[in-house]
Amino acid sequence: MTAGARVAAVDLGASSGRVMAFDVTPDRVDFTEAHRFPNGPVRLGGTLHWDVLALYRGVLDGLRAAGPRLDAVGVDSWAVDYGLLDATGALLGNPVHYRDARTDGAADAVHARVPATELYDVTGLQVLPFNTVYQLAAAAGTPQLAAARQLLLVPDLLNHWLTGARAAEVTNASTTGLLDARTRAWSTGLMDRLGIDATLFPPLVEAGAVVGELLPHVLAETGLTGRAPVVAVGSHDTASAVVGVPAAGRDFAYVATGTWSLVGVELDAPVLTGAGRRANFSNELGVDGTVRYLRNVMGLWLLQECLREWGDPALGPLLAAAADEPALAAVVDAGDPAFIPPGDMPARIAAACARTGQPPPTTRAAIVRCVLDSLALAHRRAVREAAELSGRVVDVVHVVGGGARNTLLCRLTADACGLPVVAGPVEAAAYGNALVQARALGVVAGGLAELRAVVRASTGLVRYEPRAGGGDWDEAEERLA
Repeated sequence: MTAGARVAAVDLGASSGRVMAFDVTPDRVDFTEAHRFPNGPVRLGGTLHWDVLALYRGVLDGLRAAGPRLDAVGVDSWAVDYGLLDATGALLGNPVHYRDARTDGAADAVHARVPATELYDVTGLQVLPFNTVYQLAAAAGTPQLAAARQLLLVPDLLNHWLTGARAAEVTNASTTGLLDARTRAWSTGLMDRLGIDATLFPPLVEAGAVVGELLPHVLAETGLTGRAPVVAVGSHDTASAVVGVPAAGRDFAYVATGTWSLVGVELDAPVLTGAGRRANFSNELGVDGTVRYLRNVMGLWLLQECLREWGDPALGPLLAAAADEPALAAVVDAGDPAFIPPGDMPARIAAACARTGQPPPTTRAAIVRCVLDSLALAHRRAVREAAELSGRVVDVVHVVGGGARNTLLCRLTADACGLPVVAGPVEAAAYGNALVQARALGVVAGGLAELRAVVRASTGLVRYEPRAGGGDWDEAEERLA
């Protein structure tokens, strides 16, 4: 083992990107935020896009700030979205945003060719309207797809620009709906049946593989000196976040919170049962051969969109006022696809309450309380069903990501689940990203248990015990049945 290393964890979220500089030793990591930059959709010609060139610019600026010397770089991001390259390697337009309406009805078209039961038996993937397989169905017949010779998911696209290499890291590839969950390989059989060109997809690599080295012009532009390998980390940010869960043992559930809440358990093999499909659970692949058995819940997107509608008021006073609101006065289904698009979230919450016979919240504090009660209820449902469907015992819930700093949400999640909640770290995805790099460099040894021990030694955690009389969550659940 080497004594230490400095690595850059590029962590791209749906609302911002950041480059974190980590100094890693065999038993501890310390980090600074080298650079943070916004990430927002751009609507052009009626289509919602990601500004991927601005993201790449932010990554280069972050690497410059993290330098002048780095021992490795790793990139993680959100899932499902992709860029298309033509025969010359040029990008065929900015990637389309997963919240764009082009996929409306695409799932039905796919299931007409391959029934949902058969898709699930191969991929184990939750039906979400923006899964890559449905995006490709929506793009069928477009000039861009006709001209494409390579499809790269967002972190793989950035790795390509940094190194020139083309590869697909498995954890993110597993969110496409085109990967075999048992074999961890592309399902060319599904691609053939759906009329998707299998040659679009690059070779797969597991997290920890070295993709390539920073190209000379990247070194020149960032001012970095010396060799800098780019390591394939858990490139789906949730895969990196689960590596960064500071759990001791395996009997835990995780809630990786941000724009989405990804709620589930870690398994050694996929659960491809009819019950799991009906419950809309995903078998997304994890680091070190694991499976992230989880459900996507709408997450803090509900709150973010309310704040945007209100002109982005300060969150602290709203949370304090929400804590004084009556518990569970109104709740909504945080997994309702009606909440996916942007725009006037308070009105959609009110409409959802009215549909279930509940008085809609009328003040900002009451709306915020409704959102957080609803998220805690969704966390409860997902934790319980994940344990039941997988057979995994759960004795603690780890909340990581942005929601770990939301005291009210953590308390409500503990009350709803009837289990202790351990909150932190907020930057779990960056921790997991950096530790996979450090292990590839020989700085840290061992499996996930050893990596998580380093996280526990390196960060402060807050524990929330469930409170007696913390609300009638069973009754609230029945309102949404």
